Amino acid sequence: MRLKVIRFLRLHFIIAILYLIIFSAKGVGGAQKRGGKYTVMAKKMDLGALRQQIMELQIDKELKHDLLEVINEKKHYGLVWEESSEAAWDDMQDKLPVFVEDTTKRLDSAPEGSPNHILIEGDNLNALAALTYAYAGKIDVIYIDPPYNTGKDGFTYNDKIISHEDDYRFSKWLSFMKRRLRIAKRLLSDTGVLFISIDDYSFAQLKMLCDEIFENSSNPDNWNNLSTLIWDKQHSQQQGIFKRYHEYVFLYAKNARNISKVLSTADGIIEAGAMKKVSVKNPASLFSFPAGIRFEAPDGTVLQGCYGDNEKIEVVDGILEAEGGVTKYPVTLKAGWTQKKQMQSWVNGFETIDTKGQKVIEFFFNSKGKVKCRKMRGAVTPCSLLPKFGMGSEQTAHLVDILGKSDIFSNPKPVEMIKLFVEWFCPKDGYVLDFFAGSGTTLESTMSLNMEDGGHRKCILVQGIEKDEKGVDKCICEKVTYERNKRVIKGYTNQKGEEVPGLTHNNLRYYKTEFVPRDQSSSKSRRALMASLVDLLCIKNNIYQEQETFGGKKFKKNVLRYFKDEAGQMLVVLDERVVSIIIPMIAEVATRQNPLKVYVYSDGAYAYEDEFHKVMPVIELCAMPDAFLQALEGRTDILPKQKYSEAMMKEFQQNEALAMQNEEVVKEALSDDYDYVLKEKEDNVTNDIID
Repeated sequence: MRLKVIRFLRLHFIIAILYLIIFSAKGVGGAQKRGGKYTVMAKKMDLGALRQQIMELQIDKELKHDLLEVINEKKHYGLVWEESSEAAWDDMQDKLPVFVEDTTKRLDSAPEGSPNHILIEGDNLNALAALTYAYAGKIDVIYIDPPYNTGKDGFTYNDKIISHEDDYRFSKWLSFMKRRLRIAKRLLSDTGVLFISIDDYSFAQLKMLCDEIFENSSNPDNWNNLSTLIWDKQHSQQQGIFKRYHEYVFLYAKNARNISKVLSTADGIIEAGAMKKVSVKNPASLFSFPAGIRFEAPDGTVLQGCYGDNEKIEVVDGILEAEGGVTKYPVTLKAGWTQKKQMQSWVNGFETIDTKGQKVIEFFFNSKGKVKCRKMRGAVTPCSLLPKFGMGSEQTAHLVDILGKSDIFSNPKPVEMIKLFVEWFCPKDGYVLDFFAGSGTTLESTMSLNMEDGGHRKCILVQGIEKDEKGVDKCICEKVTYERNKRVIKGYTNQKGEEVPGLTHNNLRYYKTEFVPRDQSSSKSRRALMASLVDLLCIKNNIYQEQETFGGKKFKKNVLRYFKDEAGQMLVVLDERVVSIIIPMIAEVATRQNPLKVYVYSDGAYAYEDEFHKVMPVIELCAMPDAFLQALEGRTDILPKQKYSEAMMKEFQQNEALAMQNEEVVKEALSDDYDYVLKEKEDNVTNDIID
């Protein structure tokens, strides 16, 4: 605290001196303080003369240096605010974030090959720092819906809700956003994009911040702000003169020059359903198909009455019979159609384009009699005016349907909107991240899209601990984010008593952010860190199924852990003394086609390559925890500068004293009397040994 006060006084003393000098300089209009920052309004200033005045001041040399540094600092157009400290950032001065799984919440009963999704509870700044080791350069799409900083939206900073009366709320909010966005950019792949929802209250500040972080050049050829999308919410409360019906979604690319390649890879044929379960939003209706529609059932197959599981179809008129790979007769069916206008257009022989600009090739019946659609997917040029996704009350009703409770979460985002964002830029085997997870819409959107197009996208959610006005944890992550997606995966009963089938081909794992000491100078602390990184290694490699034995032997968990599933196999060696024992076992389980990832404890970067040389062709070797530390340490956008403990400071002082002693020895070696000094030291040593 004392150091902060000294720095504060020193900074404002420098500003005060500059203020006085500037006012005495010719042509200066004045200076005033705005929002905690001194703003100089200069008409024209001779900086050379100003430097000369500073040089002539009779003040401390260090202070004079600081004054000149302020003057010489390069000025640029952009956003300026007073940086605010943050507990989540300061905590990492002496602690490192890690993940620990809550196995009681694990959902992993999906069929083999199903995507593994991750939900992390904890401050998203700490979680993002840890995720850097696992996902740097890997995330394809990030969507976030951060607090809008209206002074009424519950934005919390350092465990305090920031009200509209806080004069520094924009400084705090910008500091809060900057730290997270810098890490988010590092996580994006070379073709990755970031979507941010925002309203007009903080539009300007966030836009300038993102332009700075994403190096949004004024040159149109290097314009990383791909678009500012406009979302019509179709509803507004009366606010002032105008009703605000819309919000914005910023879209930034890590490197815009790579994005066209991603969109062009969307060319090809896609297949999707043309019907879904009957509901109020999607009521059943009649549609007549002519004979000759492709039918994938064996010849002679006849479907009549009601058939289908959740997507019921009723044969109202005619016969649905397969012959020669097509329908034999005209037939009228009743079902919950999703593309009825397009079906009618196609049946009438017209060229048919869907709402996304994709050409319809055909509608057909699959082997079970369900109506499907084949479309030509092209390189889509989306419109900056987003489609209408329904009013906010509809999104809330959907959440209430799933959770069976009302007033548990406000303003959930539309599933279809985030699904569209993911579809635009995330490949079928890509990664999606949302570090302001809220009710968990992004995960439901990702799973829903996977079901529609056969994708294998994996989603990572991070939800912080939110407290009410009394400081009580609202348990949003557990009671809303997790519970919603657990029900979406397993299935649920909606408010009307209807059974909604689950998206069962998905796994979900729940982690909590915890901390270990950042001081890794001792072997004990490094071993503790290594043990704490096992869950993060599972996340990094997408390998989760721990095996009881390795090489036919059961090892203690503090010695060795072996994981194996359809994604591959991984060995975590926590005690390096077993290296020689496990090498023959590795030769039995690892092949070039199915290599073994080996993470071995080491006090440094040496991963025992010499010991593993016989099996090197079939393993991927990594020294831990050094690889984790190298990924985080030294990156000022990921971790703050380390705060050294008293023990570390004592060790530094001892090392410094030793270095000074060595320096004295070198000086003696260069002197004319070195031989005499050396002989004297040898005599002293001899006297110490011989009585």
